[in-house]
Amino acid sequence: MELEFVFRDTAFKHGFTEEDIRHAFETCCYIGLYQDRTNVILLLGFDINANPVEILYNEIGDNRVNVFHAMHCQNKFYHLFEGRETP
Repeated sequence: MELEFVFRDTAFKHGFTEEDIRHAFETCCYIGLYQDRTNVILLLGFDINANPVEILYNEIGDNRVNVFHAMHCQNKFYHLFEGRETP
């Protein structure tokens, strides 16, 4: 079943498009809870130009996500691309 996206305006404030965000989900390299918050998930992937991207979203139902943040990946997350839990 295909994932259904809900996009908040804040997801686009750093210049990313729906296409970029969907592509990050397709190229996911890391997914996990963000700072141990309940139902705030960090996803690391790549935009359509192969730039590392961080996405924050909530699961809002079966195969449905609420994306509220997308930006170029911060340095503090790069170790997660390599499979390491700590820098």
